[in-house]
Amino acid sequence: MIHLVGDLQGCDDALERLLAEIGFSPSRDRIVLLGDLVNRGPGSAAVLRRLMALDGAARCLLGNHDLHLLAVAHGTRTPHRGDTFGDVLEAPDAPRMLSWLRAQPLALEESGWLCVHAGLVPQWSRARALELAAEVQQVLAGPGFESFAPRMYGNEPLRWDEHLDGPPRWRFVVNVLTRLRFCSVDGTLELATKEGAHAAPPGFLPWFDVPGRASAGEPVACGHWSALGLRMQPDLLALDTGCVWGGALSAVRVDGGRRELVQVRCAQARAPG
Repeated sequence: MIHLVGDLQGCDDALERLLAEIGFSPSRDRIVLLGDLVNRGPGSAAVLRRLMALDGAARCLLGNHDLHLLAVAHGTRTPHRGDTFGDVLEAPDAPRMLSWLRAQPLALEESGWLCVHAGLVPQWSRARALELAAEVQQVLAGPGFESFAPRMYGNEPLRWDEHLDGPPRWRFVVNVLTRLRFCSVDGTLELATKEGAHAAPPGFLPWFDVPGRASAGEPVACGHWSALGLRMQPDLLALDTGCVWGGALSAVRVDGGRRELVQVRCAQARAPG
C-alpha cells in the first residue's frame, strides 16, 4: 500500500495511530509525507526519528516549517514565539536529524502524483517543477546552503523568469513549493493571505484554479493550506486538514488506482498563533 499523508507538524502520536489504522508495514508499504514534518506540535524530534527509522518506507518533502527549523539551526533566522522544535535543537542527535532533513526533496513523484508541499505557478509543468526542485535540493543539501541560508527568505521576485539565477531563482522556487496559496493568471505570487480559497485577493486565484496552467490535468498532491480543507479531485489532493490545530491527520491511498481516505483525530489541539 502507498499512502500520501498531510502535514504532521510534530504530531507524532497522530502519526503512530495513523500507521496503526492503515496496518502499515515498512517491509511492504510506503508513505509519502507532504511536508511540514515539524513545529507547532509537541513531538518534532520524535517525528523525525520515526521517519528516519522507516528509511525507504517513508518519503518526505520539505515544507516551510521544516525550512524554518533548518534556518534557525543555522543561525540565520530568529525563532518565532510559537515554535516548538526546541526538542530537535537541544537533542544529542540534532546534527543527524538536521542533516537528514536537509537531504529531503522539495517535490517528488509517487504513483502518478506530483507531490509538493504548497503549489505550482502556472508556467511550470510537472517535469519543470521536478527539475527546479532538484536544483534547489542540491543547494540545500550541499555546501551551497551556507551562502543561500541567509538569503532564503523574502517575497521577491514575485514572478517566474527563466533568466533568474542564483539565490533569487532558488528563493522563488522555495516560495512556490513551500509557501504558495494564491497567484495571478500571469503567475505573480500573493504570499500574505492564509485564509481559505474564498478569501482570494482581487486579481488572484488559488494556484490550482488558474486557467491554462501548464500542470493542468496532471495529478498534484499538496499540503500546507489547512484553511482550504480536504480536497479530493481527479487531479488534486489537498491533505492538510489541520491536525495540529485539533483537526485530523489525513492520508489517501493512491496505489493501484485507489483513492481511499483514512483520517485520525489529533489528540491535542493548539490554538493558531
